[in-house]
Amino acid sequence: MRRLTTLDNKIRIVTQTLKDRDSTAVGIWVGVGGRYESFQHKGVAHFIEHMAFKGSQRYSCDEIKQRIEGVGGNLNAFTSEEETCYYAKVPGQHLAQTFDILADISFFPKIAKSDLEKERTVILEEIKMYHDLPQYYVTEILEELLWPNHPLGKSLAGTQETVSRFSRDDLKNFHRRFYEPANTVIAAGGAIEHEDLVNMVMRKLGGLKGDTAHQFLPARRDQQQPAGKFFSKKIEQMHLALGFLAYEINHPLYYALNLLSIILGGNMSSRLFSEVRERRGLAYSIGSSLKGLHDTGMLMIRAGVDNHKIEDALDIILKVLHKTRREGVSSDELKRAKDYFLGQFLLSLEDTMDYMIWLGGALISGDQNKTVAAVMNKINAVSQEDIKKAAEKILAPGRLNVSLIGPLESKQESRLKAISGLFR
Repeated sequence: MRRLTTLDNKIRIVTQTLKDRDSTAVGIWVGVGGRYESFQHKGVAHFIEHMAFKGSQRYSCDEIKQRIEGVGGNLNAFTSEEETCYYAKVPGQHLAQTFDILADISFFPKIAKSDLEKERTVILEEIKMYHDLPQYYVTEILEELLWPNHPLGKSLAGTQETVSRFSRDDLKNFHRRFYEPANTVIAAGGAIEHEDLVNMVMRKLGGLKGDTAHQFLPARRDQQQPAGKFFSKKIEQMHLALGFLAYEINHPLYYALNLLSIILGGNMSSRLFSEVRERRGLAYSIGSSLKGLHDTGMLMIRAGVDNHKIEDALDIILKVLHKTRREGVSSDELKRAKDYFLGQFLLSLEDTMDYMIWLGGALISGDQNKTVAAVMNKINAVSQEDIKKAAEKILAPGRLNVSLIGPLESKQESRLKAISGLFR
């Protein structure tokens, strides 16, 4: 049963006890990420996440790893546009020690100057690595097109310039501003008793203060003209990404858009996979995905394409999208998409870590009532008309953004730009 408790200082604790599990996954979620940063401090949230593992007030860097890995557990963290999460999965009997470590590194990191300089080098290398991986960098370029001159259009890791400038005070001030109880969710799933975790949180974090309502720069939700950016690089394959501004995560048609994404490119029986790869052999990999944020979103289609087939591939992709927007989807496609979504959803919740990620992610994004039953009901309620409405809005010609990395020739680039400007 899912249980939720809010402490007096506004920390929210959500748990799901799962039968016949020996493990417990626990995560500390903080509602801060890349979109809360200024352009001058781009990458600071990600930098703080790295620094948390270098040591805290109670635990050294080695103790953090040894005390969790020493009992067979694992720990990690991630930073996204709107949240940061520190998490671990351990045998259930070791939850108390694990939570104490996660809470200490999250709220009481040491941020020593010597560690900062070493980690700065690591992050600078990480930025170079992503720029050397075209399948990742093409997405970064796409997000710049979707959200120009906005934090969402900038890399989560920051730039060589911003990361090189960060001082210890920059990190400590940012941490002090955002890492406060009202901006925090503690989530756990597996072999756990709700009241046990509540008591742990109260003892460790119950005395924290701070309930500032943090604001972010609103993102654009509409677009009138298509946009594109092509990056020439001598590699063996073209990396193509198409993106459309989409619904925010709590929009009434968000689940309809989820199903549309599955129908377009969510699996091997999807329209794009069948048409672009199976029937025409124009790409090795092609698929679609959906990102939902508080006030905007992105429907993205990515493909790895032979250098000499990129024009045909882009043309066919756009024709598939146009046909879907014009005609909608069949009842059989919708049923298969629902079955696929629900099957994948239920399978993902078999693992305690995935369950914790789902619980915490829902609550930190503002959905207080997200349950398994609620998600299933919303998916089952989606109609063909809902899919058509979502497709007509999101796949509109003026919302198209195209990014591409590969060995482009000048004539080829001109033809690709012409194709991108026509949504036939």
